[in-house]
Amino acid sequence: MSKGSHKDFACLLNMLNAITKIEKYTSGHSSADEFYEDSQAFDATMMNFIVIGEMAEKLSDVYQDLTSVEVDWFKVRGLRNIVAHNYFGIDAEEIWQIINNHLQLLKSFIKQETGE
Repeated sequence: MSKGSHKDFACLLNMLNAITKIEKYTSGHSSADEFYEDSQAFDATMMNFIVIGEMAEKLSDVYQDLTSVEVDWFKVRGLRNIVAHNYFGIDAEEIWQIINNHLQLLKSFIKQETGE
């Protein structure tokens, strides 16, 4: 990982671990409603989105600037804030779309960056 520090590398690995957990918790569900009804899986997933956002916050400014074309770190941190501060207003369908349409892109980027 030539773009970032060891701290950045550790943050990315923590994000990758959280993504893997989200994939595990959501793999048995076929819709947002079904996922939302499984409160344990939904709550665990929300906690891991908070972890991802916290780790994004800890990435160095230099690393975020260098990789901002690949990842919109502002949105990653923003989702953490929505989940943490507006938990009962979370739109399960929107979270489901993020999981199914965006999370894999972040995972692929992190795997490329970390060599995992």
